[in-house]
Amino acid sequence: MSSAREIAVIVGAGHAGAEVVAALRQNAYAGRIILIGDEAELPYRRPPLSKNYLSGEASRESLLIRSAAAYDKLEVECWIGTQVLAIDRVKKNILLSDGRIQAYTKLVLATGGRPRKLPDPAADKSNVHYIRTLADIDRLQSGFAKGKHLLVIGGGYIGLEAASVGIKNGLQVTVLEAAPRVLARVAAPEISAFYERAHRTRGVDVRTGISVQAFHGEQQVEAVQLSDGSELQVDLVIVGIGIVPNDELARSAGLEVNNGIVVDTFARTRDSDILAVGDCANHVNGFLTRLIRIESVPSAQEQGRTAAHSICGKDIPHVAVPWFWSDQFDLKLQMVGLSQGYDRLVLRGDLASESFSAFYLRNGIVLSVDAVNRPQDFMVAKRMVAERVQVDPQALADESISLKSLLPAA
Repeated sequence: MSSAREIAVIVGAGHAGAEVVAALRQNAYAGRIILIGDEAELPYRRPPLSKNYLSGEASRESLLIRSAAAYDKLEVECWIGTQVLAIDRVKKNILLSDGRIQAYTKLVLATGGRPRKLPDPAADKSNVHYIRTLADIDRLQSGFAKGKHLLVIGGGYIGLEAASVGIKNGLQVTVLEAAPRVLARVAAPEISAFYERAHRTRGVDVRTGISVQAFHGEQQVEAVQLSDGSELQVDLVIVGIGIVPNDELARSAGLEVNNGIVVDTFARTRDSDILAVGDCANHVNGFLTRLIRIESVPSAQEQGRTAAHSICGKDIPHVAVPWFWSDQFDLKLQMVGLSQGYDRLVLRGDLASESFSAFYLRNGIVLSVDAVNRPQDFMVAKRMVAERVQVDPQALADESISLKSLLPAA
């Protein structure tokens, strides 16, 4: 049970940090709670940044996870626009960018990640953009206009989502992916091919196996030289080539860092008074039974709840099944589980109809599922993955057989 004298400091005001503070109060944490964010914003939802906010359909206010009044009600102090420069683990305090020193009883690092930048001087030119923060999109929107030539570097989810919004807003869009196919790290070749077709038929110029060799232009990138020898004129560039975990603060404090801040299944570092959650945390996932860093809002929130439980003396391991989503055009993709190591792909539904589910199996056991415009399938799929259900591939593909009937009897 916590004491009113305790102080929980959460560094990072994203999805994970916002979840920690709420979960602490839900678990009757009686101490002081301080949420520190380096952006001049209360915690907000990031997924709409590359979708509805970029397209102009969502307001800033609509992105807030909760209002200022809600944090007041939770008795959470929100110190926004403030950076944490150092951690003193011996004295159990942190140094802030404004010179203040703040003590803590428990410290949660929810520092997130930052976009991986192009390894080129052009990375910082004024029309080269990254998608991570509200400020990033505000800067991008001024040039995001009908008829402009948009180059998207990277055929992952962020890049493809930005491309779809570009087409919707009347831009001319080219996507470059250095790998042989889009979504190569996360999807089967059949799913990559589906998304390439979906984008091309809607007006996106998708080029795979091609990279940028040179950027031309003084103040801005005006053209790019491609690896196939062609040149492309551009007005805007969006770079989506991955995320780098913000683990420098932990590293400087002597905590273990390896592709993020290493924590156990209870979100604790080797210093039991310091925890880490979200995109910055390389955590032990109890379901996967291994260390993994997952860039996912649901995972960040679930890890946040795990950390709050740990702080409140309730050791509840993090065993959640990873799940994700991506909205591109009128295609709602919902994913559960991780497909690495699958030996068979079973398709339920017709790819041409743009409503289907792809089941990734290993030895007949459902490892993961990609559901496109099939929310009912996705709900059943979550159970199949979580319960490691073994299925008959032929029955799985047969839409005359109810998907629920393939679940084990309760």
